[in-house]
Formats: sequence, C-alpha cells, structure tokens
Amino acid sequence: MMSDVAKEKMAHSAKKKGSVSPLSCHEFRWRELHGRIKDCLSTVSYMDEPSLRDDASRHTVQMENTYQLGPTKHFPVVIVNHILKDVLTNYLQEEQYEPELCRQMTKTISEVIKAQVKDLMIPRYKLIVIVHIGQLNSQSILIGSRCLWNPKSDTFSSYVFRNSSLFALANVYAVYFE
Repeated sequence: MMSDVAKEKMAHSAKKKGSVSPLSCHEFRWRELHGRIKDCLSTVSYMDEPSLRDDASRHTVQMENTYQLGPTKHFPVVIVNHILKDVLTNYLQEEQYEPELCRQMTKTISEVIKAQVKDLMIPRYKLIVIVHIGQLNSQSILIGSRCLWNPKSDTFSSYVFRNSSLFALANVYAVYFE
C-alpha cells in the first residue's frame, strides 16, 4: 500500500506528464470493476503545444446528464408526409419502370428524403428512410416492417406513389434517442 503523500506525488507527476486521470492504478481498476463514481472531473491536456505547458492552462470540464427522457419537440409527421409526397412525385412522375434505373432511384430518393427531413432539425431523433419501387403489372405485394420502439415518442411517416408503370412506397421511421 502506498502512503497518501506518495499517491499525491504520483498523481501530480502524472498530471505534469499530460495524463488526464489523477487516479492511481488501484483506484482506476476499482472503478472499472465496480462502475462509475459520482463527481468525476475530466481535464483537457495541451502538452503538445509548447506555449501552453503550465498547469493554469488546463481546463476542467464537468459533464452532467440531461435526464431528458422524452422529446422536447415531437416529430412532425404531417410535414414529413408532404416531403415524401413532393420528392416521390418530382422524381417518379414521368418515369417508366426499368429495374436498374429504379434500383438507383431508390438510393437517390432515400438520400434526398433523409436530407430534407434532417433539414427540419428535430433534435435527438434517429431517422431510418426506406424506399421501395416496383413494377405496376396486375400483381399484389405485401410489405411489412417491424421495430421495437416507444409509442409515446417514436413514430413513422409513409406515402405511396403510383403512375402508369410503377409504384413507390417511402417510409420514414423516427426513433427518439434518449
């Protein structure tokens, strides 16, 4: 066992060398095994910059949890429905079904939709955009999706487009990230 004076000297020398943790090896291992201890402070080291080598130049950053379990602003389903309708109509109104072209269009349309929904800047939502394009030729199709989510904060938006030769289904899933 080390004395308290030896621990302080070792911690002080570790700080001078640019270490960000003032813990001894024993305390660090204990924290790894038993979880976090409250009131932890992180320090930022600027040892690589020659002009900022003194201890006064180190900044202490204290991070706290937000404890925000629900969204402050809910996902705007109606606005996203309008985005889906506009994008699908603009990209597919005059198109004929061709497998390779539609394969590329699904990627392009999903990226455009994702960019436009991200421009709404809805905080803390993860977005999943899925676009299906298929040939409209007297057949039926059943598309299903499953997701584990919280119905109070998570939601989705969907739009179906049809023209004379193809159909398109676009889904945007908004999952709140706690």
